[in-house]
Parts: sequence; C-alpha cells; structure tokens
Amino acid sequence: MIATVTELREIAARVTDPEIPVLTIADLGILRNVELEDDTVVVTITPTYSGCPAMDAITEDLGTVFKASGFGKVRVNLVLSPAWSTDWMSDSGKAKLEAYGIAPPTGTGHRGPVTLGLGVKCPQCHSLNTKELSRFGSTSCKSMYQCKDCLEPFDYFKVLS
Repeated sequence: MIATVTELREIAARVTDPEIPVLTIADLGILRNVELEDDTVVVTITPTYSGCPAMDAITEDLGTVFKASGFGKVRVNLVLSPAWSTDWMSDSGKAKLEAYGIAPPTGTGHRGPVTLGLGVKCPQCHSLNTKELSRFGSTSCKSMYQCKDCLEPFDYFKVLS
C-alpha cells in the first residue's frame, strides 16, 4: 500500500494517550516522525519521560490503527534524545487539557526560560488563586493543585524539559 507521509501522520495522530484520552499523541507532541520503509510503516515517538508506562499501550495502538488502515508491518521506535518537552504540546492539546479539567503547562521548558511566579490557573473557575497540594499527581507528568476560590482539586500538567 502506498501512502504519503501526510497520510501516514494522520493515521498515527488518531492514537490517543491512554492516560489522558482527550489528547492524541500528536497533540501531546510525542509523535516525532512517520515514514514508509519498503513495506513497513516506521513511527518514531518520544516518551514524556523515560520509563513512561503508556509507551507500551501507545505502541500497541499504533500497530492496531495502521493494520486497520491496511498496513501489515509497523515498527515503533522510541527516541529519548532530545528529551520530550511540554514545548512540543500543541495549543489545541493544551486547550483540550483545560477543557478536560487538567491545567495545561505554563511557561516553557528547554526552549526558553520558565517564568517563575506564574500562577496555575484553575481549569474549572479560571482563578489564579491556587496552591500546590502535591508535587506528584496521578501520573509523573502532573502535580496536584487546589483552587482556593472554588475549592476544587485538579491536576496540573507540569512544565517538563
């Protein structure tokens, strides 16, 4: 089966993050490259952090989506360098996070300075009057916060670089 790189990327971009199902791997910025080598689709992804348990599920889901699209052979390469950064997340992905109830990352990672003093905005009431409850949330990528105005707890997707 012959396909363009754009078509292959669109197929790969259907795969969602198993930990945050409103985000595709393209939204998250972990989808690095897709190409066709002879009769094998080669997908390159970078985990959000080394040892991320979602990589096995994402690899399996990529195989499933390509096989359902008529491609028999799929190879997924995990690339750790350069390390993934929240800078790679799409603006659309950040908006999806907020709509899902997770505060998107503020500031920037390795592509620029993290601005200290930025408040973490509550995804429910949009107040900046929030406090960190725990540096580690439901996954290693997130911290647990609480809004001091609406009192709702929420995850904050940490700035990673």
